[in-house]
Amino acid sequence: MRPLVAVVGRRAETVPILRFSATLAAEAICEAVYAAGGEPVVLHGPAADPARGLAERLERFGGVLMPGGADLDPERYGQRPLPETVDVVGFQDDFDLATARAVIAARLPTLAICRGMQVLNVALGGTLHQHLRETTVDHRNGVHDVRVVRGSRLHGVVGSERVPVSSYHHQAIDVLAAGLTVAATAADGVVEAVEHRGADVIAVQWHPEDLHDRSASDAALFADLVERAHKRRDDR
Repeated sequence: MRPLVAVVGRRAETVPILRFSATLAAEAICEAVYAAGGEPVVLHGPAADPARGLAERLERFGGVLMPGGADLDPERYGQRPLPETVDVVGFQDDFDLATARAVIAARLPTLAICRGMQVLNVALGGTLHQHLRETTVDHRNGVHDVRVVRGSRLHGVVGSERVPVSSYHHQAIDVLAAGLTVAATAADGVVEAVEHRGADVIAVQWHPEDLHDRSASDAALFADLVERAHKRRDDR
C-alpha cells in the first residue's frame, strides 16, 4: 500500500469552474509524490483556525510535503516589509508555520520545498532575505548548480556533491535557525538546502517537482520522502 503523504494545501480565493474558494496543491508536486510510490493527499487548513487539531490530524500520515508559495509576512521574523515582498497571505502563514512546528515536534518525515524551507527556518526562529540581489546565479527563473555538503543526509539522497536545480524564488534564508544545518549552497552563497539536527526533515530551496521525471537527483528527493514515510508506517 502506498503511504499517505500530506501535501500542505494552498488557499485560492477564486478558481475557474468552481463557485467558491479552493484548497489546492500543484499537480507537479502530486505527480512527483505518486511517481515515487506515495499517495498524495491535500491537507486542508480550516479557515476559522488552521492550526486546531493539526498534530492529531498529521498522525495518520506517513510523511508531509511543505510546498512553495507566496512570500512569508516579514513581521513573522521581526522585519518591516520591503516593496518587493508581495502576495502575503496571513492565513497561509498561520497554517504553514503551525505545520512546520508540528512535524518537528512529532518527528514526521518531511520534505520542505522553496517557501516550505523558508517557513521551516522562520518557525524555528530564523530570518529571511526579503529580496535577493542580482548575481550570476539565476535564482528567479532558471536552472543552476548547487554544491551539496559531503556527509550530509542530502548528499546520501542525491549521491553527488554538485546537482543542477530548477530555481524560482526571490527570497532566501538569512539568519539560520537553531537546530538546522546547511546541506547545500549556490555559487553566490545562497543557502539551497537545510536539514534538522533532530527531526526527520530535509528542506530545499529549489523546485524538485519541476524536473522529477528527468532528473535523478530530484526524483531521489521524493523517493526518499516516500521511503521514510513507508518506514514510519511500518514502525507504528
